[in-house]
Amino acid sequence: MSLISPYALNSHRQYKGNLHTHTTNSDGVMTPQQVVDLYAALGYHFLMLSDHDHVTDIHALNHRGMALIPGYEITAGGGHLLYVGGREVLPHNGDRQSVIHAVNDRGGFIIVNHPNWEEDYSHWPQAELNRLQGFHGLEIYNGVSERAEGAALATDRWDMLLSKGRQVWGFGNDDTHETYDSCITWNMVFAEEFSMESLIAALRTGNFYVSTGVHIDAIHVEGNLIRIVSRDTQCFRVIRDHGMILAALDGPEMCYEVPDVAPLSYLRVECYGRGADMAWTQPFRIA
Repeated sequence: MSLISPYALNSHRQYKGNLHTHTTNSDGVMTPQQVVDLYAALGYHFLMLSDHDHVTDIHALNHRGMALIPGYEITAGGGHLLYVGGREVLPHNGDRQSVIHAVNDRGGFIIVNHPNWEEDYSHWPQAELNRLQGFHGLEIYNGVSERAEGAALATDRWDMLLSKGRQVWGFGNDDTHETYDSCITWNMVFAEEFSMESLIAALRTGNFYVSTGVHIDAIHVEGNLIRIVSRDTQCFRVIRDHGMILAALDGPEMCYEVPDVAPLSYLRVECYGRGADMAWTQPFRIA
């Protein structure tokens, strides 16, 4: 047994970013420049302004030292999707499968937004997520949903997809509308260098983790051994198929040898810190 890890470059520097942010170009209260200023002041390294069905011009902005990723949120005609890398608005199309194909053909990628939003916790019914093919990621934590109907956390939806053999990366995004929606959850990217190309490459390959306050210092895999160092973690939980808890281990360092159990097609690790602070690794596939 061996593990396939997305963390090939995790000894390199980490970069903090948010991919779901609204401005006055849709239903946000801050102008694009005010949003950029806010996230720069919070110590972020990259940001995507994702207005509803509108590509905000990032070239007209002072980037404040951040990498600004082009894109927008596809909302017209169906469930909400983030188009990462989008430089123009696609024709409105309620058929989300054709939208995903169009984005992939243009070299971008799709993140499914806030699946547990709304009163019935089903902005995205699971049957629809099972049907759709080719999307890159799922928001496993959506910050604004802390104050909206439904649930911010969606690792249940993630485990259902992973248990079917789907390769879907987990993302954490603020979905900023008000100033107080900022810095709730973020993506920490391991990258060789601070450049748009390097950040996008890491987001594509899963070389990042999601956090609401826990910092992971290092993730290493050798054979069937996972080692995670996290100064903020008080307890690690190892999750396998169908959301089953395989192990719970005290922090701040975890050395875990994967046992021969079934079913076992993937593992992921949840890191519990103080209060509600957490971090989530990407899945490790079993080879």
